Amino acid sequence: MRALTWQGREDVSVETVDDPTIVAPNDAVVRVTSTAICGSDLHLYGILGMFLDAGDVLGHEAMGVVEAVGPEAGDLKVGDRVVVPFNISCGTCFMCSRGLQSQCETTQVREHDKGAALFGYTRLYGSVPGGQAQYLRVPQAQYGPIVVPDDGSPDEQWLYLSDVVPTAWQAVEYADVAPGSSVVVLGLGPIGQMCARIALHKGAGHVVGVDQVPERIAMAARHGVEVLDLNRTGDGDVLEAVRAVTDGRGADCVIDAVGMEAHGSPLAELTQKAVGFLPDAVAAPFVGKAGGDRLAALYTAIDVVRRGGTVSISGVYGGAKDPLPLMQLFDKQVTVRMGQANVRRWLPDVLPLVQDPADPLGVLDLGTHRMSLEQAPDAYRMFQKKEDGCIKVVLDPWA
Repeated sequence: MRALTWQGREDVSVETVDDPTIVAPNDAVVRVTSTAICGSDLHLYGILGMFLDAGDVLGHEAMGVVEAVGPEAGDLKVGDRVVVPFNISCGTCFMCSRGLQSQCETTQVREHDKGAALFGYTRLYGSVPGGQAQYLRVPQAQYGPIVVPDDGSPDEQWLYLSDVVPTAWQAVEYADVAPGSSVVVLGLGPIGQMCARIALHKGAGHVVGVDQVPERIAMAARHGVEVLDLNRTGDGDVLEAVRAVTDGRGADCVIDAVGMEAHGSPLAELTQKAVGFLPDAVAAPFVGKAGGDRLAALYTAIDVVRRGGTVSISGVYGGAKDPLPLMQLFDKQVTVRMGQANVRRWLPDVLPLVQDPADPLGVLDLGTHRMSLEQAPDAYRMFQKKEDGCIKVVLDPWA
């Protein structure tokens, strides 16, 4: 089959690799019909390569048609149209039974003291081949895959159940958004876009999105989000702009949808780039024991949240010892929640909204580019550089 493989820092290529097969009795093999590039894939592309090996297949947002099932794959059957959650979970362990599928004890990568295995996301999370490929082996198929209608509806109606929609839903839940709340979303990439829309859907009074990319700002605005353009406002003025619409207090809830590659952190950016050029044997221990994230977005979140408010972190961070303003967090009595999305936990909430013909979350207005899998290297470069109005890329493995 053809698959997108990591080859080195900012170097990915589509190669012919072995087709996946049933390995465990609860496996399935899915013929991938659509697979998306996630912002966290860019962390692998540019920063976290020390945890990858040349030839690793990337991608964790995929859907398709079941081609084969093992004898213990539950009710799943050949021919089912499915979306595959990005985290691999069993559904029955201590963690899964408490709605913490991202911490599944059956698939936890204990060798690296990490949570549940993830598709296409380094040896820290199990070195499981990813979904930017023509076929995908799906472990724990008795629980993971989400069967969706095979009714001719476009893949993009369902694809974002793999990551974007449940990740954003969890971010909003963790932010404690309530009717009338003031909400600030930092970063209007795909997750930030969906966070803002979900907050509005839940009845938030003010939803302010902060970004500096014109196409992202325009997309958020057409979905009713108030926007702050950093090109005009500047990082230092975000606090005053938020206070101006929140009676001087700051926002009830702030969602950091940016993570480790935030703009406005020049020293950390230089450190990230320098570490990326170190040999893996040197770089991996450094990342595992030191800071190195760009923290501008997180610091902004802590500044603009009101006293007694909540900061929800959905952007990925990778530093082990990042400096945090604990005095400020303590003094302001801020609640902080974060973590990988528990995809299956939120399915009862999000599936009816995705199924709704009215498309209340605008899932059909998120992808900006649909390209062939063979074009994936160009798509990664375009997405990273935010060229051609690129906000979300969906790849077609069979085009």
